[in-house]
Formats: sequence, C-alpha cells, structure tokens
Amino acid sequence: MAQVNSVRKALAILDLLSDGEKRSLSDIARELSLAKSTASNLLETLTSQRVLERNRESGFYSLGIRLIELGYCTQTGHELVRIAAPFLRGLNQRFDETVHLVLLDRDEVLYIDCIESHQRLRTYSVIGVRAPLHCTSVGKAILAFLPDSEIRRIIIRKGLPSFTSNTITTEERLWKEIELIREQGYAIDDMEHEDHLRCVGAPIFNVEAKVFASVSLSGPAERNTLKRLESIAPALLEATTEISHRLGYRNKDLSRLGS
Repeated sequence: MAQVNSVRKALAILDLLSDGEKRSLSDIARELSLAKSTASNLLETLTSQRVLERNRESGFYSLGIRLIELGYCTQTGHELVRIAAPFLRGLNQRFDETVHLVLLDRDEVLYIDCIESHQRLRTYSVIGVRAPLHCTSVGKAILAFLPDSEIRRIIIRKGLPSFTSNTITTEERLWKEIELIREQGYAIDDMEHEDHLRCVGAPIFNVEAKVFASVSLSGPAERNTLKRLESIAPALLEATTEISHRLGYRNKDLSRLGS
C-alpha cells in the first residue's frame, strides 16, 4: 500500500504542476498536505527521471521534458499502429512468422505491436518490453539510419553488451554491419540477442525523413535460415516503405540517411 500511496502522491504533484505555475518544495508540500521530507523524496525521484525540472537558481519545480517524450511516443505509437496494422497482418499471413512493430525510445526499441505465428515453434513476445539496438534486427534497422554522431553517442551511453556468442560487441564490427544495412536497407539478427532465434528487420521513416520505428519477422533459427530471411526481406522492405510513405516520408535513397 505504501508504494501505491507514493504513486498517488507523485501523480498529485504532476496534477498540481500541470497548471503551468512553478512551485517550490514548500509550496508543493503545503498545497498537497505532504510532509516536507516526503515531498522532497518524491521531487528528487521525479527530477532524476526528467519527469520534473528544477530551476537551479530559484529552486522551483516545473513539468519536465520526459512527459513531452512520453506524450510523443503515445501519440506517434497509436498512429503508427493504426497505419501499420494491415501490413503487419499481410506479412504474418504470407510468411507465418511472428511480426513485431517497435518504436525508438530512450536509445532502445520499445515493442508496441505484434502478431504471432501460428506454427508450433514460434516467437513469443510481450508488448511494452524493451530491447537493445545493437543486437536485434529491429534495433539495428533503426540504428543504421541514425546520424553517425548519434550512433557514437548511443554506443558510449549504452555500450555493446553481449547476450549470445553471436552478439556484436566491438565498434569495428558494428560499423561494418551498419554499412551493410545501409546498402541493403534491412538488418538481420543472426542469433545475436537470443540463441536459436533469427529475425529480419527494416526501418520506418517519418515525414522529416528520420528513422523512428521498424518492423521485423522472427522465428526459430532452424526454420529461418539466413537464405530464407534474405528471401523475406524484399516483401518486408515493400511493407515498411509503404508505411513510411503513408506517414509522409518521400525520400527513397536510404544510403544517405545515416550520413
């Protein structure tokens, strides 16, 4: 119950600050009838997560940039799911493999939709989970078409942790992979995030020609040979290109988008 109460108090702080007025610790504690120590702990936590911002000079609190990011993801995610839905179904029906739709969020991929294969051996997924960029097909499909400076920043911030014996863990190898993905337009996860699982992913671009999402087909490695994934790639690229176009994207030269 204590955790629930803490969440309620945190939401009360957000509601209070939603009127646009900046407030001090004392103001917030008084208006919400909170002990100063309780209010201080909540404010410190919310500020550390960028949900709130604290002015260094005045000490006053206001709503933070993370709320804007979350709002963007929610709005963008709903629109993307709606537009992508028929293409995900088409890919699932054609190849009978699990299809995933993800968003780029906080230097990771966030799974926002999926359609599972009907086969006995198949990939299971949970909407709302996150995964790394450097070792998943959906992640690499996004990573490759980010600006080089952004890729370097992500490598520094997130590192290249190993998940299987196939995971790319060196910058030299990752840059070679990125060059290949930019040339062919799609990415393959060759048992790099999970053993015995292979996936092929392709990027989705918005009206500003910025990569922000991707789609993949995934399944057991024994069925999804590299040759099969390469044969699936053209249909996947056709689907993600059409999704991008319906979102307002017009540029067709993918190789230039990562420079």
